[in-house]
Amino acid sequence: MQVQHATTDLLLAQELTEQEVKTLLKPFGFREPEKADINLQSISKEPRNRILFSEILEDVLTAFSESPDPDMGLNNFERFIQSTFSKTELLLTLQQVPLTIYHAAFIFGGSPFLSDILIRNPEYFYWVFDLSLLKKSKTKADFRKDLRNALRYIKTKEGQLGVLRAFKRKEILRIGVRDLIKTAKVQETLKETSNLADILIEKAHEISEKICRQKYGGPALGQNSDPHQHPLAGFTIIALGKLGSRELNFSSDIDLIYLYDCREGETTQNNKAAGVHNTVYYEQLAKEITTILNHTSEEGYVYRVDLRLRPEGEMGMITLPLEGYRRYYEKRGATWERMVLLRARPVSGDQCLGRAFLELIRPFVFEKSCAKTEVLDIKAFKEKIDAMVEVRGQLHLDVKRGYGGIREIEFIVQTLQLKHGKADLRLRKSGTIQLLKCLKETGWIDPKIAKSLIKSYLFLRNVENKLQMLKDHQTHLLPTKSTEIEALALRLGYEKNARTKSSKQFQSDVQIQTTSVHEAYEGLFIHLSTP
Repeated sequence: MQVQHATTDLLLAQELTEQEVKTLLKPFGFREPEKADINLQSISKEPRNRILFSEILEDVLTAFSESPDPDMGLNNFERFIQSTFSKTELLLTLQQVPLTIYHAAFIFGGSPFLSDILIRNPEYFYWVFDLSLLKKSKTKADFRKDLRNALRYIKTKEGQLGVLRAFKRKEILRIGVRDLIKTAKVQETLKETSNLADILIEKAHEISEKICRQKYGGPALGQNSDPHQHPLAGFTIIALGKLGSRELNFSSDIDLIYLYDCREGETTQNNKAAGVHNTVYYEQLAKEITTILNHTSEEGYVYRVDLRLRPEGEMGMITLPLEGYRRYYEKRGATWERMVLLRARPVSGDQCLGRAFLELIRPFVFEKSCAKTEVLDIKAFKEKIDAMVEVRGQLHLDVKRGYGGIREIEFIVQTLQLKHGKADLRLRKSGTIQLLKCLKETGWIDPKIAKSLIKSYLFLRNVENKLQMLKDHQTHLLPTKSTEIEALALRLGYEKNARTKSSKQFQSDVQIQTTSVHEAYEGLFIHLSTP
């Protein structure tokens, strides 16, 4: 007579056969039940923990069965358990708050990157899965206060930089968990990620300024007062791209340009001339900030900085005075640079100088013509991108640059801004969703098209974030393997109990959304380029 085993027998029965183990684990979707069993046995080595674990085993296996990748999830969970200080305390916590089992399973089975943060810092577990914390998003003021507290007793440069990297990693974990378990909407995730970047850039600037002043002295200022009274005066960091519009990706480069007030003068130290020209000082300051943000250590990095959107691109100076930007944009600025500057935003430093920069670029961005010639420039620029993506065989895989991708929505919005922003001041803002709503309300775009583009934008940005959450890579490419497509669909919230059906529905939705975007894009440029 065949014995009917309960799930708890995986831990409590003696010497189950390989077939019996497979039979018990089969309903939970494990592709490799032998490895799953090894992980279960490893988690429950001590007798006390074996009893505790058996009491929640059904919930644990069910939770992992509903995660994007049950095998990866259970393996990451086992690694995490081994890293904890008290396995018993953790198991008791999971027993008392069963919802945490499901939240944790989705993270361990959904993101190796977030899993690795928890494995490396198991003390974050109780913090990040606090149900009250999961419901709240953080403002810039919240991030600033928390970072200030973290740095309170740290005096050395290396110590401070270590705190910046650890702070970023911890907060990205929280943002990622909220996003994956869907306590935060797409727009919340983009805003929080941008707020976090703003504060870390601000602190990197502050640390760099102190380093440069100790080494070179304080710079002479043009229109500003004593630099010792206003330590960030005379220099500003401008964010461009998605950070500029407060729509930063989960794992993204940050596009920055550096700006200073006055080329004339030299630094002074202890009221004596230090002999370093302003140009040298601010160039060194910009390099220091870039190094602090870019540098990778065991704790990771703060941000990858992309400076290629500055005047002259990779060939230009890292930083320029205000007058240098004026001369460049008046004489040599291209149409694509007008599009870039639509999203310019000061994120750190001299606020007056930041406002002066925005005032300086306004005529270049909005007052110049956007007639057929400029529209054709934009269209040609996008066609170059398309050709590059198509050569790589990624035209229908790249959700950012490819067919009907995020970039086409952004080009629609930015082209209409350049076209009508001179007369309609309401379009002189940033934020893709905000601008699409504004374009709809002002009649510059058909309401149905605007509504469709908003839906597509949120869908594609959600896909982009879930792709980047997997391994903290700046990728925009859809997977091609069926198992990876299924896992992505589940990370996005598609039906958990029908993986194949979920992946097919997801692929259908991608095609529907990208086709809709591309039709809107083609329609706009046909209309604008027709005499």
